[in-house]
Amino acid sequence: MITGALRQTGRLFALAAEVSRAVFRRPFQFREFVEQFWFVAGVTILPAALVSIPFGAVIALQVGSLTQQLGAQSFTGGASVLAVVQQASPLIVALLIAGAGGSAICADLGSRRIREELDAMEVMGVSPVQRLVVPRVLATMGVAVLLNGLVSVVGTLGGYFFNVVLQGGTPGAYLSSFSALAQPADLYVSELKALVFGFIAGIVAAHRGLNPRGGPKGVGDAVNQSVVITFLLLFLVNMVMTAVHLQIVPPKGG
Repeated sequence: MITGALRQTGRLFALAAEVSRAVFRRPFQFREFVEQFWFVAGVTILPAALVSIPFGAVIALQVGSLTQQLGAQSFTGGASVLAVVQQASPLIVALLIAGAGGSAICADLGSRRIREELDAMEVMGVSPVQRLVVPRVLATMGVAVLLNGLVSVVGTLGGYFFNVVLQGGTPGAYLSSFSALAQPADLYVSELKALVFGFIAGIVAAHRGLNPRGGPKGVGDAVNQSVVITFLLLFLVNMVMTAVHLQIVPPKGG
């Protein structure tokens, strides 16, 4: 079991390295990239917007309740917005892309593998990685970055509404606390997380799709495995990136 896990991990890293090299090769499959970008965006935009509203509301309500207990109501806006931008938004985007777009990518590549389409491409001298995997990985990365901005805005507006309307906060205090605590690095790390998470979701989905086992049933198992593996990697990478960010970038005013 350990040997098999290490072997699969090595293949995953090898695919990531091969995709990184193939990005700069020509010809670039621009039409495939546009089609995959549109598909991933189409299946994730609406769910992301709908999920971000309750996420922002829950964070605003919880942070507002905590700051009231501590007597620091004036910092409710800044704390809740930073939590949404730095943590909630990239994770929401990554989970939706992995669950919706990544599963579709894995199923598509897996079905091509069992129909021996990928083997035929290799016989003709066409690289399946450059032809199929690279456009899909770049599409997940691009959608993740753009969708992260949308989720941040919607989540912030939802938190503003619930804090000001339901908890009796003032708009001025909400906005002033955000400007006092936030800095451009918070947005930069959020977009960087979304970019890395999109890359991970695309690579894991492509890896499992290229290596299904047991025919059509194996494709279904590969889809489930890709989603679970992506979720585990996302939370691990998020923890590492957050720890590094907090060590490198000092807090505003610190």
